[in-house]
Amino acid sequence: MVLQAEEGLLTTSAGPRVLVATAVPPERDAVAQAFPALEPAPGIAHGPVSPDVLAVGVGPARAAAHTAAALTAAALRGAPYDLVVSAGIAGGFAPHAPLGCLVLADEITAADLGADTADGFLPVTDLGFGVVTHRPPGPLVRAVADATGARTGTVLTVCTVTGTAARAAALRARHPRALAEAMEGFGVAEAAAAHGVPVLELRAVSNPVGPRDRAAWRIGDALTALTEGFGKLTPVLESWKPHDQ
Repeated sequence: MVLQAEEGLLTTSAGPRVLVATAVPPERDAVAQAFPALEPAPGIAHGPVSPDVLAVGVGPARAAAHTAAALTAAALRGAPYDLVVSAGIAGGFAPHAPLGCLVLADEITAADLGADTADGFLPVTDLGFGVVTHRPPGPLVRAVADATGARTGTVLTVCTVTGTAARAAALRARHPRALAEAMEGFGVAEAAAAHGVPVLELRAVSNPVGPRDRAAWRIGDALTALTEGFGKLTPVLESWKPHDQ
């Protein structure tokens, strides 16, 4: 397989057409480490499933734009993707998602897309617009959870990272199944939906949602957990038949 590295994309020419979208290069590189065929330099290698891994930027808007561009480019080349995976580290809602655990979304929800009113928060769907939740394919979620040991639940996408206990409690009250929050999943899912491509979101918890105590963050451990999680995905991706779901 010919390896390329251009504009943040680590790619290989063989295997299922899977695009993994991370926010930043350290997350991208942690995913790539799980697939020996992916190297940040040209070369020849052979191996099993090897996704394309792209650092799409921070936040839902940038993530959506760069993911959509990658999906469009692949379709124009005549090699469209069969699956998009939003991946990276995240804040976890304690005690439901402790530091170092993997969280897999069965719902990818925009937590702050809507209106703040005197009666509380209203999601944009209550205003008569759009969607606030994307649901990954159930059979694939179950297969990935079994393979990786990930906890399944709602992963929230926020534009402003939670920094207080009060906001953490308010988010859990509105989304009782929420396990984690991050900033890109809903944007990636919007781009995938526009192209008719199924989506997953897999996150490793690096810090608790709430007051920002940087001394308590475990980013290195979370990146290691992310690599290990993706290392267990190969047989799932090899056996998955997207058109059956």
